[in-house]
Amino acid sequence: MNWLNLYGLIFMAVIMVPNIIVSVKRKDLFVNKYNNKTIIMLEQVGRFSSFILMVINIPYLCLGYFFNNAETIYIITNAVLCFLYCLCWLLFRGKSCVFKSLALSVLPSVMFIFSGIITLNIPLIVASVIFTFCHITISYKNAVM
Repeated sequence: MNWLNLYGLIFMAVIMVPNIIVSVKRKDLFVNKYNNKTIIMLEQVGRFSSFILMVINIPYLCLGYFFNNAETIYIITNAVLCFLYCLCWLLFRGKSCVFKSLALSVLPSVMFIFSGIITLNIPLIVASVIFTFCHITISYKNAVM
């Protein structure tokens, strides 16, 4: 694998678009009601590490696709996850509910973990597991508070 993952860059750009649009239009939507400083800090570390590691492959720590057609499965699966993520933003715009919060936290988490596993990207796997636990916890707590 090359050090730059163009597909990962595209997937990151796609899931960032609705976040950027919503954050510009509705700044109040991203207010964090859950105040566990450790979980919030770990989520941010996991988030930005996952973002970077989706795009940058670290030599010797990213071993590449480990079976035939893995790249095709990677592209299709992540494209579907990105589509579902954008669809959830569209369907639930302006609404606050637990399902929306969980869908918008589980879908990118699955994409990060899946990407790490299928490309044998060890740092991405570690970062995405940290992100997943913290992000889903924060999203759920914010939705029910």
